[in-house]
Amino acid sequence: MPPLLLPASPSLSLHVAGAAASSSRRAMVAVASAASRSSSSSSFDASAFEAERLRLDAEARASMATTALGAQAEADPRAWKWKIRKRVWDVLEAEGVARNPRPVHHRIPNFDGAAAAADSLGRLDVFQNAQCVKVNPDSPQKQVRFLTLSGDKKLLTPQPRLRTGFFSALESQMIPTGCIPEACTSVGAAKYGRPIGLDEVIKVDLIVIGSVAVDPSTGARLGKGEGFAELEYGMLRYMGAIDDSTMVVTTGIYWEKLSPEKLGQIRILRELKRRIEQETGTILPCGPSENLPPTAQRRRRRGR
Repeated sequence: MPPLLLPASPSLSLHVAGAAASSSRRAMVAVASAASRSSSSSSFDASAFEAERLRLDAEARASMATTALGAQAEADPRAWKWKIRKRVWDVLEAEGVARNPRPVHHRIPNFDGAAAAADSLGRLDVFQNAQCVKVNPDSPQKQVRFLTLSGDKKLLTPQPRLRTGFFSALESQMIPTGCIPEACTSVGAAKYGRPIGLDEVIKVDLIVIGSVAVDPSTGARLGKGEGFAELEYGMLRYMGAIDDSTMVVTTGIYWEKLSPEKLGQIRILRELKRRIEQETGTILPCGPSENLPPTAQRRRRRGR
């Protein structure tokens, strides 16, 4: 089902994408054996885990950058996805709303307002009523993972790129007092979580997914281009953990909340709005005027 969109602050978006990359397919081969490994906190080597995660992360992002440049150079029909991703990544950096880890390129980007978007999610009935929430492991969704565990819900989170494991299941009673913030990180999830395999009997009530770009009218979304969100979704369907009725949530744009002043400050949003209106033949709504704080006012660059 199309994802439910939550407004971010500012009203930029995060989102996950189309085709599964070849690295995604390779990762699935490794899942069966990796999922059976134990991650008891007593014997867990956090520094080794983090070093390997960072190595694989750098390797994968370098590979994605090469693939993106090659696709564009050869006029590959798939290159349009990379152009959209690059525009979003570029504007997050240029507008000063990107947050660590930097650069945000070739990542599910962290952004100013990620915590506020998570808090908006936390007020939804679908989140409050959920007993088990699947959340991606990226930085902008850390607050969602914290709200899940601190709300005594079961957290299901995939190991990064499915390379060092499959899914980790965490519950607050499994985590030492005061360690929930650590458990919300990739290292903490592997340290305190219980690895699960494809035969696990589990019911996921809500999926929270990070993105790079999203179409607010349809819920179609793009991620960083590796296809892991789709791979994870497919495996959960195979396991019977989710079905057509399972709600999928991501952060996006509510045009009716976007003031003319805010729209005037963010060129990429103006372009997106123009294209949607041109393609659909309808005029998108606009929010009421507002006085932007000085930090949100950006001088126009020469030539624009």
